[in-house]
Amino acid sequence: MRTISDDVAVRLYHLDDSGAAVTLLYGTLAQALAEAAAQEPDVQGDLFLQTSSDVVGYLDFVEG
Repeated sequence: MRTISDDVAVRLYHLDDSGAAVTLLYGTLAQALAEAAAQEPDVQGDLFLQTSSDVVGYLDFVEG
């Protein structure tokens, strides 16, 4: 993911067992990271952050 600021607009979504994307939040990157961190560890592996031009897995983003 390109370098972005904490206030950029993102979508946080979860891919469920069937592969369907379930949106958890539309908000800033800071809000999305807080929401993702509050999820159970087994859910975090299936979370994704989407900007207007990129998608990255939550764990890939936070683990660098």
